[in-house]
Amino acid sequence: MTVMAATRDAYGAALEELGGRYAEVVVLDADLSESTRTYKFARKYPDRFFQMGISEQDMVCTAAGLASAGKWPFASTFAIFGSRGWEQIRNMVCRANLNVNLCFSHAGLTVGEDGASAQALEDIGIMRVLPRMRVFVPADDVETARIIYHLVEHRDGPSYVRLGRAKVPRVHDEKYKFRAGHASRLREGKDATIIACGHMVSLALEAAEMLAKDGVQAAVLNMATIKPIDAEAIVEASRKTGRIVTAEEHNVIGGLGSAVAEVLAERAPCKMKRVGVQDTFGESGTPDELLKKYGLTKESIVAAVRGLMT
Repeated sequence: MTVMAATRDAYGAALEELGGRYAEVVVLDADLSESTRTYKFARKYPDRFFQMGISEQDMVCTAAGLASAGKWPFASTFAIFGSRGWEQIRNMVCRANLNVNLCFSHAGLTVGEDGASAQALEDIGIMRVLPRMRVFVPADDVETARIIYHLVEHRDGPSYVRLGRAKVPRVHDEKYKFRAGHASRLREGKDATIIACGHMVSLALEAAEMLAKDGVQAAVLNMATIKPIDAEAIVEASRKTGRIVTAEEHNVIGGLGSAVAEVLAERAPCKMKRVGVQDTFGESGTPDELLKKYGLTKESIVAAVRGLMT
């Protein structure tokens, strides 16, 4: 049976565990600790939890101050609200190269009925352009925990972790070892390569299964690190299969698809198709309804691969 779990839940559990190991870990939230799951940390370590209210810019600046004082801050809110603090993220965190971990939840269309105003479809792009910022999009709960552990163990400067509201299928087992900046190969294939991140990884695997029934062997790469992106894996995929499809729960402009296209254009051009939100806003609806309407399904990935085969 497939295990279903939300990445935000894994984030909250990882923080709770790490709080007991490291006194330097501190957590900040912008009045959404129940939804972001930081309440788990707050409940056990109230003296290291800072509820900032609906004040995202202040939260970012406070996190920067704590980092400059030797603490290891994790700052959380919804992805759409975190963009309010972009100037502070740029100037207070990234320019100073401070170890601030921005872990923003409820990203993408799968926020669902909250509608277009709450569905962050641009956050990877606005974070990816910032110098020194690392960008991570975990595919499942196991990978989420591994990324949070990595950030505590390797305090290399600013990071952005994109988390979701909805439960998603687990694609990694407990033996999985996360390596920042390295794609994980989940399936081999010689005819095409599907490069996916976040929720779309499980759909990419299902799409590859569908293609295999028609004799098309598609490799699947989980690109959990969007920046620094694994350029070598992309180049290898281009040279080996000659066809690449990217899949992301994000605008096709500025996100994973753009990052992969940049590598291909400079180093290994090949046929490519981007599956994602096509430069538009979402709307209110259930997660499944929205993913289907905006073409973020296994069938859409299959169609993209088949389109490159002609």
